[in-house]
Amino acid sequence: MAPRSSRRPPPRIRLPLWGLALLVLLGIALLFGSAAWLYRTVQGMAASWDVTEPEFVVDGGNAGIQSPPDGNLPPPGITESDPALPVVNIDSQKPWSGHERVTILLLGIDQRCDDTGPTRTDTMMLLTVDPVGLSAATLSLPRDLWVEIPGFEVDRINQAYYLGEIYEYPGGGPALAVETVEATLGINVDFYVTVNFDAFVEIVDLIGGVDVHPPENIEDETYPDRCYGYDPFFLTAGEHHLDGQMALKYARTRATAQGDIDRAARQQEVVLAVRNKVLQLNMLPQLIPQTPRLWQTFQQNVRTNMSPDEAIQLALLIQNIPPDSLQTAVIDYNYVYPETTPDGQQVLVPIRDNIRDLRDRLFVPPAVPTPVIENLPALMAQEQARVSLLNGTTQFGLAGKTQAYLQSFNINVTEIGNADSADYRTTQIIDFGFHPHTTQYLTQLMSLPPLNVSTGTEAEGDYDVLVILGGDWNLPQP
Repeated sequence: MAPRSSRRPPPRIRLPLWGLALLVLLGIALLFGSAAWLYRTVQGMAASWDVTEPEFVVDGGNAGIQSPPDGNLPPPGITESDPALPVVNIDSQKPWSGHERVTILLLGIDQRCDDTGPTRTDTMMLLTVDPVGLSAATLSLPRDLWVEIPGFEVDRINQAYYLGEIYEYPGGGPALAVETVEATLGINVDFYVTVNFDAFVEIVDLIGGVDVHPPENIEDETYPDRCYGYDPFFLTAGEHHLDGQMALKYARTRATAQGDIDRAARQQEVVLAVRNKVLQLNMLPQLIPQTPRLWQTFQQNVRTNMSPDEAIQLALLIQNIPPDSLQTAVIDYNYVYPETTPDGQQVLVPIRDNIRDLRDRLFVPPAVPTPVIENLPALMAQEQARVSLLNGTTQFGLAGKTQAYLQSFNINVTEIGNADSADYRTTQIIDFGFHPHTTQYLTQLMSLPPLNVSTGTEAEGDYDVLVILGGDWNLPQP
């Protein structure tokens, strides 16, 4: 079946070294807020990075960069004098200035030594950051999740990347993987970072390995090597220090009681272990000399649609998120049930209501409290603001019902209608003048954060305050 999406492919990106390093650290280490200080130091050593969504290069068994015969790594082939590449001064960058939630899809690619064509994703993890509430969350999706792939049929979710590549879907495998996750969870994904096994192994080795604590023995005699053979993996329960290759095996094996579900949890454990290791400031002297090695690894093993400025700004934002504001979750057997398809595939079928509740817990920020002002309704009435309501959703009659609700609190709604679009994600309040008590009363009655209020210069009708109803607005029940 031919794909039906009209989405344009994402632009190919050229990144400075430290910009792309952030992307891999985001993808592998989850919340590398400490990356900012690393990049400031590295900036004087390497100014440019070239990632143009490369074809991944697979090492037949030894992950990472292979040294030339003389044992010396060659210097980066890109220098500060290359006029074709953007150079961004991190010292001039500011943290992420947007107010909307930012969500990144992290894709780990299952690629073997003889693979030259499309492959599947081995890992899918969402990182979501709330820049207003300064919180973040990760959600791991099992690769056997049985979902609708837009433009294709129902299949395992890890097939989306493969189908996008083999059918030359607009934007390729990453774009179709993003659309599949969006359709499955009902969320918006802003960016993707695609990493193969070599980048994972290299990062873990560069930081000196990670500490993990498996709760049970792992005996995987059929753990796959990189060339369709076997490389048995055994690990006893208890605390272990793992290098890159062992950490990869620990994160990939499915030889425990809950299979793919346990594996997703181990992947998050490794991710957090990497994050905790890198956040130790005494690692800086170890990482700085490895810049050329990082350059080579990322050049071959990372694809992303994130720009250098976006990467840096997100790093500066993430470093301000306190550890207790990070949530982690896995779509486990509380959210799926095992099933066998008519053709014999073992898959995990989503329990839609439970997944919806999990999504809302992780991806919907809590309401931002507004200050309480005594006698706010009377102060609002003194402003005599005329309010216009426009329906920016597909819900029929929402503006009329909202008008009745607001008028019951003496809000002067003078007109209702439809907005210019029916896909507004958030409700917006625009003040054409100075009506602070009216807008604040509206935010309280509609449980909206103050950041949803903005100002306008010239209204297009006979009103003072415009309210555009978005998908986040639910009319309170009587």
